[in-house]
Amino acid sequence: MAVIPVDIAGRPYEVHVGAGLLAELVPLCAGRLRKRSVPVVTDANVHARWGAVVENALHAHGHEAAWRILPPGEATKSWEQLAATVDWLLAEEVERGDHVLALGGGVIGDLTGFAASILKRGCNFIQIPTTLLAQVDSSVGGKTAINTPAGKNLVGAFHQPSLVLADLAVLDSLPRRELLAGYAEVVKYGLLGDADFFRWCQAHGAAMLAGDARSREYAVSHSVAAKARIVKADERETLGLRALLNLGHTFGHALEAQTGFSDRLLHGEGVALGMVLAGRFSARRGLIPAASAEAIASHFADLGMASEIATLGLDCDGQALVAHMLHDKKMDAGTLPFILLKSIGEAFLAKDVDLGEVAAFLDGELAR
Repeated sequence: MAVIPVDIAGRPYEVHVGAGLLAELVPLCAGRLRKRSVPVVTDANVHARWGAVVENALHAHGHEAAWRILPPGEATKSWEQLAATVDWLLAEEVERGDHVLALGGGVIGDLTGFAASILKRGCNFIQIPTTLLAQVDSSVGGKTAINTPAGKNLVGAFHQPSLVLADLAVLDSLPRRELLAGYAEVVKYGLLGDADFFRWCQAHGAAMLAGDARSREYAVSHSVAAKARIVKADERETLGLRALLNLGHTFGHALEAQTGFSDRLLHGEGVALGMVLAGRFSARRGLIPAASAEAIASHFADLGMASEIATLGLDCDGQALVAHMLHDKKMDAGTLPFILLKSIGEAFLAKDVDLGEVAAFLDGELAR
Protein backbone atom coordinates (compact mmCIF):
# COMPACT_ATOMS: atom_id res chain seq x y z
CA MET A 1 0.00 0.00 0.00
CA ALA A 2 1.20 3.49 -0.90
CA VAL A 3 0.51 6.34 1.51
CA ILE A 4 0.67 9.85 0.06
CA PRO A 5 0.53 12.85 2.41
CA VAL A 6 -1.48 15.92 1.43
CA ASP A 7 0.14 18.64 3.51
CA ILE A 8 -2.58 21.26 3.63
CA ALA A 9 -1.77 23.91 6.24
CA GLY A 10 -3.89 23.25 9.32
CA ARG A 11 -5.66 20.22 7.84
CA PRO A 12 -3.18 17.60 6.58
CA TYR A 13 -4.41 14.15 5.64
CA GLU A 14 -3.30 10.99 3.88
CA VAL A 15 -4.32 9.17 0.74
CA HIS A 16 -3.96 5.39 0.99
CA VAL A 17 -3.66 3.54 -2.32
CA GLY A 18 -3.79 -0.27 -2.48
CA ALA A 19 -5.95 -3.32 -3.04
CA GLY A 20 -8.36 -4.57 -0.37
CA LEU A 21 -8.74 -1.33 1.59
CA LEU A 22 -12.54 -1.58 1.90
CA ALA A 23 -12.23 -4.70 4.04
CA GLU A 24 -9.80 -2.85 6.33
CA LEU A 25 -11.97 0.25 6.50
CA VAL A 26 -12.23 0.60 10.27
CA PRO A 27 -8.55 0.06 11.17
CA LEU A 28 -7.54 2.48 8.42
CA CYS A 29 -9.93 5.07 9.78
CA ALA A 30 -7.89 4.89 13.01
CA GLY A 31 -10.47 5.91 15.61
CA ARG A 32 -12.34 8.42 13.45
CA LEU A 33 -15.58 6.40 13.64
CA ARG A 34 -16.75 7.45 17.09
CA LYS A 35 -20.25 5.98 17.16
CA ARG A 36 -21.82 2.64 16.43
CA SER A 37 -23.81 4.08 13.53
CA VAL A 38 -21.68 5.31 10.63
CA PRO A 39 -23.35 7.49 7.95
CA VAL A 40 -22.46 6.34 4.43
CA VAL A 41 -23.54 8.21 1.31
CA THR A 42 -23.37 6.22 -1.92
CA ASP A 43 -25.30 5.52 -5.12
CA ALA A 44 -27.41 2.54 -6.07
CA ASN A 45 -24.81 0.98 -8.37
CA VAL A 46 -21.96 1.20 -5.86
CA HIS A 47 -24.17 -0.05 -3.05
CA ALA A 48 -25.20 -3.09 -5.07
CA ARG A 49 -21.57 -4.00 -5.76
CA TRP A 50 -19.74 -2.95 -2.58
CA GLY A 51 -22.39 -2.36 0.08
CA ALA A 52 -22.01 -5.80 1.65
CA VAL A 53 -18.22 -5.44 1.84
CA VAL A 54 -18.57 -2.16 3.71
CA GLU A 55 -21.32 -3.59 5.95
CA ASN A 56 -19.12 -6.55 6.90
CA ALA A 57 -16.07 -4.37 7.50
CA LEU A 58 -18.05 -2.14 9.85
CA HIS A 59 -19.81 -5.04 11.65
CA ALA A 60 -16.49 -6.74 12.32
CA HIS A 61 -15.52 -3.80 14.51
CA GLY A 62 -18.85 -3.14 16.23
CA HIS A 63 -20.30 -0.57 13.82
CA GLU A 64 -23.31 -0.50 11.53
CA ALA A 65 -23.88 1.49 8.37
CA ALA A 66 -26.59 4.10 8.05
CA TRP A 67 -27.07 4.25 4.28
CA ARG A 68 -28.15 7.10 2.07
CA ILE A 69 -28.41 5.56 -1.40
CA LEU A 70 -28.72 8.08 -4.23
CA PRO A 71 -29.47 7.65 -7.93
CA PRO A 72 -26.31 7.24 -10.03
CA GLY A 73 -25.37 9.93 -12.50
CA GLU A 74 -24.43 13.58 -12.79
CA ALA A 75 -28.01 14.73 -12.16
CA THR A 76 -27.57 13.75 -8.50
CA LYS A 77 -25.27 16.78 -7.99
CA SER A 78 -28.31 19.04 -7.53
CA TRP A 79 -29.82 21.48 -5.05
CA GLU A 80 -32.57 18.97 -4.33
CA GLN A 81 -30.24 16.10 -3.46
CA LEU A 82 -27.96 18.41 -1.49
CA ALA A 83 -30.85 19.63 0.65
CA ALA A 84 -32.20 16.11 1.14
CA THR A 85 -28.77 14.79 2.10
CA VAL A 86 -28.22 17.56 4.65
CA ASP A 87 -31.65 16.87 6.14
CA TRP A 88 -30.79 13.17 6.32
CA LEU A 89 -27.48 13.86 8.07
CA LEU A 90 -29.30 16.05 10.59
CA ALA A 91 -31.86 13.30 11.17
CA GLU A 92 -28.97 10.91 11.76
CA GLU A 93 -27.74 13.36 14.43
CA VAL A 94 -24.32 13.75 12.83
CA GLU A 95 -22.09 15.96 14.96
CA ARG A 96 -19.21 18.14 13.84
CA GLY A 97 -16.68 15.67 15.21
CA ASP A 98 -18.22 12.71 13.36
CA HIS A 99 -17.11 11.46 9.94
CA VAL A 100 -19.43 10.90 7.00
CA LEU A 101 -18.23 8.31 4.48
CA ALA A 102 -18.48 9.20 0.78
CA LEU A 103 -18.48 5.85 -1.03
CA GLY A 104 -18.58 6.34 -4.78
CA GLY A 105 -17.28 8.29 -7.72
CA GLY A 106 -16.89 12.00 -8.21
CA VAL A 107 -20.60 12.75 -8.00
CA ILE A 108 -20.95 11.17 -4.56
CA GLY A 109 -17.68 12.66 -3.33
CA ASP A 110 -18.60 16.17 -4.50
CA LEU A 111 -22.13 16.08 -3.09
CA THR A 112 -21.16 14.50 0.23
CA GLY A 113 -18.19 16.81 0.69
CA PHE A 114 -20.32 19.88 0.03
CA ALA A 115 -23.00 18.65 2.43
CA ALA A 116 -20.31 18.08 5.07
CA SER A 117 -18.89 21.55 4.49
CA ILE A 118 -22.16 23.27 5.35
CA LEU A 119 -23.54 20.88 7.98
CA LYS A 120 -23.21 22.63 11.35
CA ARG A 121 -20.68 24.98 9.67
CA GLY A 122 -18.45 22.08 8.75
CA CYS A 123 -18.19 18.44 9.76
CA ASN A 124 -15.71 15.74 8.79
CA PHE A 125 -15.89 13.34 5.88
CA ILE A 126 -13.81 10.52 4.44
CA GLN A 127 -13.48 9.92 0.72
CA ILE A 128 -13.70 6.31 -0.46
CA PRO A 129 -13.48 6.73 -4.24
CA THR A 130 -14.73 3.84 -6.34
CA THR A 131 -13.82 5.08 -9.84
CA LEU A 132 -10.43 5.69 -11.36
CA LEU A 133 -11.34 9.31 -12.02
CA ALA A 134 -12.27 9.91 -8.39
CA GLN A 135 -9.18 8.10 -7.11
CA VAL A 136 -6.72 10.20 -9.11
CA ASP A 137 -8.55 13.52 -9.10
CA SER A 138 -11.82 14.50 -7.46
CA SER A 139 -11.31 12.77 -4.09
CA VAL A 140 -8.10 14.72 -3.42
CA GLY A 141 -7.84 18.44 -2.89
CA GLY A 142 -11.06 19.44 -1.18
CA LYS A 143 -13.11 20.83 -4.08
CA THR A 144 -16.78 20.06 -3.49
CA ALA A 145 -19.74 21.26 -5.51
CA ILE A 146 -23.11 20.73 -7.13
CA ASN A 147 -24.32 21.63 -10.61
CA THR A 148 -26.94 24.25 -11.42
CA PRO A 149 -28.82 25.18 -14.61
CA ALA A 150 -26.14 27.84 -15.18
CA GLY A 151 -23.32 25.30 -15.34
CA LYS A 152 -21.21 22.60 -13.75
CA ASN A 153 -19.73 22.91 -10.24
CA LEU A 154 -20.71 26.58 -9.88
CA VAL A 155 -21.93 26.21 -6.29
CA GLY A 156 -19.56 24.61 -3.81
CA ALA A 157 -16.86 25.00 -1.21
CA PHE A 158 -13.27 24.07 -0.46
CA HIS A 159 -13.55 21.39 2.23
CA GLN A 160 -10.73 18.89 2.66
CA PRO A 161 -11.47 15.28 3.62
CA SER A 162 -9.92 13.79 6.72
CA LEU A 163 -8.73 10.72 4.84
CA VAL A 164 -8.89 9.18 1.35
CA LEU A 165 -8.97 5.40 0.86
CA ALA A 166 -8.41 4.42 -2.79
CA ASP A 167 -9.03 0.68 -3.05
CA LEU A 168 -7.57 -0.50 -6.36
CA ALA A 169 -9.62 -3.70 -6.22
CA VAL A 170 -12.81 -1.78 -6.99
CA LEU A 171 -11.40 -0.84 -10.39
CA ASP A 172 -11.77 -4.46 -11.51
CA SER A 173 -15.56 -4.05 -11.45
CA LEU A 174 -15.67 -0.92 -13.61
CA PRO A 175 -16.81 -1.01 -17.23
CA ARG A 176 -14.00 -0.15 -19.64
CA ARG A 177 -15.75 3.09 -20.55
CA GLU A 178 -15.56 4.25 -16.92
CA LEU A 179 -11.91 3.23 -16.70
CA LEU A 180 -11.08 5.17 -19.85
CA ALA A 181 -12.90 8.22 -18.55
CA GLY A 182 -10.77 8.15 -15.41
CA TYR A 183 -7.64 7.49 -17.40
CA ALA A 184 -8.02 10.91 -19.03
CA GLU A 185 -7.24 12.49 -15.66
CA VAL A 186 -4.15 10.29 -15.31
CA VAL A 187 -2.82 11.51 -18.66
CA LYS A 188 -3.56 15.08 -17.58
CA TYR A 189 -0.80 14.99 -14.96
CA GLY A 190 1.73 14.10 -17.63
CA LEU A 191 0.57 16.79 -20.02
CA LEU A 192 0.46 19.63 -17.51
CA GLY A 193 3.78 19.08 -15.77
CA ASP A 194 5.56 15.77 -16.33
CA ALA A 195 6.56 14.76 -19.86
CA ASP A 196 8.18 11.57 -18.56
CA PHE A 197 4.87 10.50 -17.05
CA PHE A 198 3.08 11.13 -20.36
CA ARG A 199 5.64 8.86 -22.00
CA TRP A 200 4.97 6.29 -19.26
CA CYS A 201 1.28 6.51 -20.13
CA GLN A 202 2.04 5.93 -23.79
CA ALA A 203 4.08 2.84 -22.88
CA HIS A 204 2.00 1.40 -20.03
CA GLY A 205 -1.49 2.88 -20.26
CA ALA A 206 -2.93 -0.09 -22.13
CA ALA A 207 -1.57 -2.55 -19.55
CA MET A 208 -2.88 -0.44 -16.68
CA LEU A 209 -6.35 -0.34 -18.22
CA ALA A 210 -6.20 -4.10 -18.82
CA GLY A 211 -5.69 -4.70 -15.09
CA ASP A 212 -1.94 -4.87 -14.51
CA ALA A 213 -1.71 -4.41 -10.73
CA ARG A 214 1.72 -2.78 -10.60
CA SER A 215 0.82 -0.28 -13.34
CA ARG A 216 -2.43 0.61 -11.62
CA GLU A 217 -0.80 1.31 -8.28
CA TYR A 218 1.88 3.41 -9.96
CA ALA A 219 -0.61 5.38 -12.06
CA VAL A 220 -2.89 6.18 -9.14
CA SER A 221 -0.20 6.93 -6.56
CA HIS A 222 1.86 9.03 -9.01
CA SER A 223 -1.23 11.02 -10.01
CA VAL A 224 -2.26 11.59 -6.39
CA ALA A 225 1.26 12.70 -5.45
CA ALA A 226 1.28 15.16 -8.37
CA LYS A 227 -2.05 16.63 -7.31
CA ALA A 228 -1.01 16.74 -3.65
CA ARG A 229 2.04 18.87 -4.52
CA ILE A 230 -0.08 21.34 -6.45
CA VAL A 231 -2.82 21.52 -3.82
CA LYS A 232 -0.24 22.06 -1.09
CA ALA A 233 1.20 25.02 -2.98
CA ASP A 234 -2.12 26.59 -4.00
CA GLU A 235 -5.02 25.09 -2.04
CA ARG A 236 -7.65 27.65 -3.02
CA GLU A 237 -6.46 28.35 -6.57
CA THR A 238 -5.36 31.90 -5.78
CA LEU A 239 -1.85 31.71 -7.28
CA GLY A 240 -2.73 30.24 -10.67
CA LEU A 241 -0.87 26.98 -10.04
CA ARG A 242 -3.89 24.88 -9.11
CA ALA A 243 -5.73 26.24 -12.14
CA LEU A 244 -3.40 24.09 -14.25
CA LEU A 245 -5.33 21.07 -13.01
CA ASN A 246 -8.17 22.36 -15.20
CA LEU A 247 -6.27 21.47 -18.38
CA GLY A 248 -8.92 20.34 -20.87
CA HIS A 249 -11.78 21.27 -18.57
CA THR A 250 -12.87 24.56 -20.16
CA PHE A 251 -13.36 22.87 -23.51
CA GLY A 252 -14.61 19.69 -21.85
CA HIS A 253 -17.23 21.35 -19.67
CA ALA A 254 -18.60 23.16 -22.73
CA LEU A 255 -18.99 19.81 -24.47
CA GLU A 256 -20.65 18.36 -21.36
CA ALA A 257 -23.07 21.28 -21.21
CA GLN A 258 -23.94 20.90 -24.89
CA THR A 259 -24.71 17.21 -24.30
CA GLY A 260 -26.84 18.01 -21.25
CA PHE A 261 -24.43 16.68 -18.59
CA SER A 262 -25.64 13.21 -19.51
CA ASP A 263 -24.23 9.74 -20.11
CA ARG A 264 -23.84 10.78 -23.72
CA LEU A 265 -20.49 12.23 -22.67
CA LEU A 266 -18.89 11.24 -19.37
CA HIS A 267 -16.86 13.88 -17.55
CA GLY A 268 -13.56 12.13 -18.21
CA GLU A 269 -14.44 11.72 -21.89
CA GLY A 270 -15.09 15.45 -22.04
CA VAL A 271 -11.74 16.14 -20.35
CA ALA A 272 -9.93 13.88 -22.84
CA LEU A 273 -11.51 15.69 -25.77
CA GLY A 274 -10.83 18.99 -24.01
CA MET A 275 -7.13 18.18 -23.73
CA VAL A 276 -7.02 17.26 -27.42
CA LEU A 277 -8.61 20.64 -28.18
CA ALA A 278 -6.26 22.48 -25.83
CA GLY A 279 -3.32 20.84 -27.59
CA ARG A 280 -4.60 21.69 -31.05
CA PHE A 281 -5.47 25.25 -30.04
CA SER A 282 -1.97 25.61 -28.59
CA ALA A 283 -0.57 24.40 -31.91
CA ARG A 284 -2.82 26.83 -33.81
CA ARG A 285 -1.27 29.64 -31.76
CA GLY A 286 2.24 28.41 -32.53
CA LEU A 287 2.97 27.33 -28.97
CA ILE A 288 3.65 23.66 -29.68
CA PRO A 289 4.30 21.66 -32.85
CA ALA A 290 1.24 20.18 -34.52
CA ALA A 291 2.86 16.76 -34.06
CA SER A 292 2.76 17.19 -30.30
CA ALA A 293 -0.93 18.02 -30.40
CA GLU A 294 -1.62 14.98 -32.55
CA ALA A 295 0.39 12.76 -30.18
CA ILE A 296 -2.19 13.58 -27.52
CA ALA A 297 -5.09 12.79 -29.83
CA SER A 298 -3.43 9.61 -31.07
CA HIS A 299 -2.82 8.30 -27.56
CA PHE A 300 -6.50 8.51 -26.68
CA ALA A 301 -7.57 7.15 -30.07
CA ASP A 302 -5.20 4.18 -29.75
CA LEU A 303 -6.98 3.19 -26.55
CA GLY A 304 -10.43 3.45 -28.13
CA MET A 305 -11.42 6.89 -26.87
CA ALA A 306 -13.00 9.60 -29.00
CA SER A 307 -10.40 12.10 -30.17
CA GLU A 308 -12.58 14.19 -32.50
CA ILE A 309 -15.53 16.27 -31.31
CA ALA A 310 -17.19 15.77 -34.69
CA THR A 311 -17.96 12.19 -33.59
CA LEU A 312 -20.32 13.56 -30.92
CA GLY A 313 -22.76 14.71 -33.58
CA LEU A 314 -23.38 18.03 -31.87
CA ASP A 315 -26.06 20.23 -33.39
CA CYS A 316 -24.24 23.49 -32.71
CA ASP A 317 -21.45 25.74 -33.85
CA GLY A 318 -18.33 27.05 -32.15
CA GLN A 319 -20.12 30.12 -30.84
CA ALA A 320 -22.65 27.97 -29.00
CA LEU A 321 -19.86 26.07 -27.27
CA VAL A 322 -18.14 29.34 -26.35
CA ALA A 323 -21.42 30.55 -24.82
CA HIS A 324 -21.22 27.67 -22.35
CA MET A 325 -17.68 28.75 -21.44
CA LEU A 326 -18.93 32.13 -20.21
CA HIS A 327 -20.12 30.34 -17.07
CA ASP A 328 -16.64 28.97 -16.35
CA LYS A 329 -15.46 29.49 -12.75
CA LYS A 330 -12.18 30.95 -14.02
CA MET A 331 -13.94 33.97 -15.53
CA ASP A 332 -12.20 37.07 -14.17
CA ALA A 333 -13.29 40.66 -14.93
CA GLY A 334 -15.08 39.45 -18.05
CA THR A 335 -12.15 37.52 -19.48
CA LEU A 336 -11.63 33.76 -19.54
CA PRO A 337 -8.14 32.35 -19.02
CA PHE A 338 -7.34 29.12 -20.87
CA ILE A 339 -4.93 26.37 -19.83
CA LEU A 340 -2.69 25.87 -22.85
CA LEU A 341 0.57 24.04 -23.53
CA LYS A 342 4.08 25.31 -24.15
CA SER A 343 5.12 21.71 -24.61
CA ILE A 344 3.96 18.28 -23.53
CA GLY A 345 4.71 18.49 -19.83
CA GLU A 346 4.42 22.28 -19.50
CA ALA A 347 1.01 23.93 -19.17
CA PHE A 348 0.35 27.60 -18.45
CA LEU A 349 -2.52 30.00 -17.87
CA ALA A 350 -3.14 32.10 -20.98
CA LYS A 351 -5.06 35.31 -20.26
CA ASP A 352 -4.99 36.81 -23.74
CA VAL A 353 -7.31 34.43 -25.58
CA ASP A 354 -10.02 36.01 -27.73
CA LEU A 355 -13.22 33.99 -27.56
CA GLY A 356 -13.92 34.77 -31.20
CA GLU A 357 -10.70 32.96 -32.05
CA VAL A 358 -11.85 30.02 -29.92
CA ALA A 359 -15.23 29.92 -31.69
CA ALA A 360 -13.56 29.91 -35.12
CA PHE A 361 -11.20 27.14 -33.98
CA LEU A 362 -14.13 25.05 -32.72
CA ASP A 363 -16.01 25.53 -35.99
CA GLY A 364 -13.03 23.93 -37.71
CA GLU A 365 -12.94 21.05 -35.21
CA LEU A 366 -16.66 20.40 -35.59
CA ALA A 367 -16.14 20.11 -39.33
CA ARG A 368 -13.14 17.71 -39.19
